[in-house]
Amino acid sequence: MRTSHKVLTALVPLAALLAACGHNTQDAQGAKNSTAAFDPATCQGGTLRVLNQGDLTHYDPARLYTSGGGKIPTLLFRTLTTRNRVPGPDSTKVVPDLATDVGTPSDDAKTWTYHLKDGLKFEDGTPITSADIKYGIERSFAPELPGGAPYLRDWLKDAQNYGGPYKDGELSSIETPDDKTIIFKLRKPEGEFPYLATATQFAPVPKAKDTGVDYEKHPISSGPYKVESFDQSKHLVLVRNDNWSRQIDDQRLACPDRIEVTAGLDPAVVNQRLATGAGDDANAATTDVNLGPAELARLGSDPQLAAHVAHTHFGDTTYLAFNPKVKPFDDIKVREAISYAVNRQTVINAVGGSQLADPATTFLPDQAVFGYQPYDHFPAGPTGDPAKAKELLAQAGYPNGLTITLTHSTAQSGHGPGVATAIQDALKQAGITVNLEPLDPDSFDAKVNTPATEPGLSIDGWGADWPSGNPFLAPIFDGRQIIKSGGNFNLAQYDNPEVNDEIDAINKLTDPAAAAKRWGALDEKIGKEALTVPLYHSKDLLLFGKNVKNAWVSDWNGLYDLSVMSVK
Repeated sequence: MRTSHKVLTALVPLAALLAACGHNTQDAQGAKNSTAAFDPATCQGGTLRVLNQGDLTHYDPARLYTSGGGKIPTLLFRTLTTRNRVPGPDSTKVVPDLATDVGTPSDDAKTWTYHLKDGLKFEDGTPITSADIKYGIERSFAPELPGGAPYLRDWLKDAQNYGGPYKDGELSSIETPDDKTIIFKLRKPEGEFPYLATATQFAPVPKAKDTGVDYEKHPISSGPYKVESFDQSKHLVLVRNDNWSRQIDDQRLACPDRIEVTAGLDPAVVNQRLATGAGDDANAATTDVNLGPAELARLGSDPQLAAHVAHTHFGDTTYLAFNPKVKPFDDIKVREAISYAVNRQTVINAVGGSQLADPATTFLPDQAVFGYQPYDHFPAGPTGDPAKAKELLAQAGYPNGLTITLTHSTAQSGHGPGVATAIQDALKQAGITVNLEPLDPDSFDAKVNTPATEPGLSIDGWGADWPSGNPFLAPIFDGRQIIKSGGNFNLAQYDNPEVNDEIDAINKLTDPAAAAKRWGALDEKIGKEALTVPLYHSKDLLLFGKNVKNAWVSDWNGLYDLSVMSVK
């Protein structure tokens, strides 16, 4: 799911949000999304349908990123802070949600204090308290509930070995002196804590209603909708939460009466249905399917179709991940050889072509907001350099080539079978035989994100959690964020004290430009170690149905904001 903003943004009133929603808007690439007929005062009613390929695997707030779930979690879960729900650059700002402000720092930003708004309630009408937020965060540490944002383990005092409330009781670094106050004690300065507080781990969970791994079957809502039914990986139906109102939530419009999410659909089917817009599909959108070849070919000659497409360039990178603890990837020359052998052009072709992806040689996305600094340590051009790869393999002791295994997800995503086959074909030209190990998404995550079972080479992707280089580099390369029990994203299991110290030093900076410059320099430094092979940075083109109003893409995560959409 961003710039190192240190300015604590003031609360955006509902009037300002409605005013922003009432004008014609433009997405980041300039494609017009007409909202002329949209009136937020009368937008209530109807059913919004979401047609997705994935995004329904888990719905426990402990197991989700805020930027994950296709914006669907924000319909159920409110957090201490949230992203600003307006179109354009201001959507990258953090604003209060359950809290009265974005937090008060003290002790050199090692302590953060929040106070809750009045009138907050769960779907059953019980008040939301600071203890509920504390408990929701604590349970996100439980090994039974992997997959959430890893930052809290590193940031909170005494949290490195905390095993969650089921095993280790309460976490002392989160204090709740009264029902409306929550205080976080950090082990080091973290000026970006308000951005982290947007993560779903900060959603309140009533302890009495916690059913452990089964909680996701019916999580207790704090947002505008509640779960009517949930068929995991297939179908989710949300209906209004009668204990929510715009008076206590100035960020979500919650126009539709009902939201039905269908997952597991073929991407081509999703695009065909949205482009045709017949029947209920006129009231539909998608949050995870890019335009396919048929629709891309029509864009230039079909203005009606183009009027229902948003262009966005979310900051993410798809890459090959090495585990240097597995031979032969412990040898940097082998990793360098693979870096030279990769054919990025065939990879980009596999994901839909240049309209949907740009070749990547840096881990940070190619946007200034992240601190992007161009570099190419293994220059092989767009189609790779098999001769250079063979030369390096010979130096590593493999003059006749070698055989390796590439683990990938079976999901038809930007790092699924198509990309795996492109990598296999490219490495064959350098004398490297690649055996593919396809795994279903759950099995892939369980194997790859657990250090004890992690394979030597896999295809993965990473998107920014907020506008800064910090959430892009720290989870992947900070050794203190290695999680042995599962849910680990530092796939290189890389623990370099100099890099860890530099991450801490940058996090103390209050000047975004200075911080961005150092994030870029750190990316360039780590890149020399060939721990990853960046493949591409994605570009997204998303369709929405002809009856859908107020469809604009957030600059924060490059997705439609379902919480402000209307179907009337």
